[in-house]
Amino acid sequence: MAAKTAILTIGHGTVDDLDDLPAFLAMIRRGHPAPPALVAEVRRRYEAIGGSSPLTEICREVTRKLGELFALPAAYAARLWTPLPEVALADLAADGVDRVVVLPLAQHSAPIYVEAVRRAARARSDAGAAPMDVVGPGNWGREPKLTQAFAASLHGALTPLPESVRPATCVLFTAHSLPVAVIRGGDPYEHEVRASAGAVATALGAGMPRSEVVFQSQGMGGGEWLGPDVATTIERLASEGVKHVVFAPIGFLADHVEVLYDLDIEARGWAEARGMSYSRTASLNASDALVAAVAAVAAPFIAGGAPA
Repeated sequence: MAAKTAILTIGHGTVDDLDDLPAFLAMIRRGHPAPPALVAEVRRRYEAIGGSSPLTEICREVTRKLGELFALPAAYAARLWTPLPEVALADLAADGVDRVVVLPLAQHSAPIYVEAVRRAARARSDAGAAPMDVVGPGNWGREPKLTQAFAASLHGALTPLPESVRPATCVLFTAHSLPVAVIRGGDPYEHEVRASAGAVATALGAGMPRSEVVFQSQGMGGGEWLGPDVATTIERLASEGVKHVVFAPIGFLADHVEVLYDLDIEARGWAEARGMSYSRTASLNASDALVAAVAAVAAPFIAGGAPA
């Protein structure tokens, strides 16, 4: 009997109710409770963007569109909140699914997200459930359709700028920072982010202003984090005479706190305090352009020809 295949998108996850923040942060911190001051600060950031993040709704809409495109069952899971992969797999299994194509909505960390689903599938099998075949991509940050989607978004942000402003403009490609220890341990994340930024800049062509790569949203718990960070970069650019910064958060596919607060509120404030104007590329969210990029990544796995 042929396998019944389903799509399982998986994102980072976020809370819908701010009262769940302590549990959410404890999950992110591998079971260690967050200090009250950290919970309060994260709550303040959610409240500053309206009290909730649109991330879950966006991910579910991407999932719905992919299911319709491929005419397959499609479900959404979160790596660090609900619905967890084991719950999503149980629901798919109840529908007769025994082969799952995992599509991480975090392109530069895709292997970690695929492995989270594989662990959940193994745990279910160890507990007596029927085995499930789990396949999914590696890093897909340089998928050509994703590069083109980011380039189009950047073009849209640059087009309104007066010609007089362009010589004093800098594009800041951003992605979430990671602990330096992870990079030193061999994770290719930094290389892949920089390569993705280079691909987008190349796709934009002659209209591309000066650009740099920065790493944002460093953890609040101390330790050494991957940089350069946003605040330090803005300080330096101001001293170099840059008058306008365009943020292009190519490490993120959708609006979330890291974009709506860390950039649109915090980074904007830093820039304007130093006499610079601020703008940002529109997030891809559940756009047809993003769905087309994810679909291009999915297609070989759905056809059964891509390696697990």
